[in-house]
Amino acid sequence: MEFLKIVLTCILAAVGYGVIHDQFTARVCVEYFTVGHPPLLNTNSPTLLGLFWGVVATWWVGLLLGVPLAMAARLGKKPKLTAQQIVSPLFRLLGFMGCLALTAGLMGYVLAMRGSIQLPDFLAEVIPPSHHMGFVADWWAHFASYFAAFIGGIILIFLNWFRRSESSE
Repeated sequence: MEFLKIVLTCILAAVGYGVIHDQFTARVCVEYFTVGHPPLLNTNSPTLLGLFWGVVATWWVGLLLGVPLAMAARLGKKPKLTAQQIVSPLFRLLGFMGCLALTAGLMGYVLAMRGSIQLPDFLAEVIPPSHHMGFVADWWAHFASYFAAFIGGIILIFLNWFRRSESSE
């Protein structure tokens, strides 16, 4: 049961992060969702797009983190970790992801504003020029979140595995 709790905690944390993240980025540039994503939801509402994509684009990340994290926390003879013990490190990872996303988004915006980077032609043709910098900011923020989730998730898995090793000595 605790194994499943860890997996569900990771899924809920990822979805919560995704919804909050996408509420911000949908307001920076709605075209990031309406043009840059498949047309699964027929709306221009930043709130609805943020809710929808916040769930659709992150539940699986939570699952991909949750299963190996639960395995690292529960399998084997070492003292087992509970879902409650995973929450604090998981929230620290989410906080780091948010800080990195904000930093990357601001960097992307500034670089686009200076003309150092541009949207690919296929996007630049369909997105109003006044929204190009916001699109780049969103693109960079989302990439940073996924990158931090991937690297941070691996680190979190190993840290919890070693945490169990230390408590068995």
